[in-house]
Amino acid sequence: MVRPHRIVKFLVCIGLITLFLGCAATQNRESTGQYVDDLVITTKVKAAIFDEPSLKVFQISVETFRGEVQLSGFVNSEQSVRKAGEIAGRVAGVGLVTNNLLLK
Repeated sequence: MVRPHRIVKFLVCIGLITLFLGCAATQNRESTGQYVDDLVITTKVKAAIFDEPSLKVFQISVETFRGEVQLSGFVNSEQSVRKAGEIAGRVAGVGLVTNNLLLK
């Protein structure tokens, strides 16, 4: 007869393996660590854009996936489009900036 102690150990091992595999990255999904890193990058980019008086932060959306930042929204001038892209590119951790900002 199998001891209950061995069954519990086995179930705990299976649970831990499942937990670790659930946190693993795939091509379409980030790992937990990557998600947190991207959240930090997004926050830094938004703060940098907010610190620029010529840009309206509420009209610019920032999304980050695996270090690639995407800017979207509407701005008033071509200069604002370029400025937002430059600011985002200077933030630490940003690998690539896709600037999808549109003129009003």
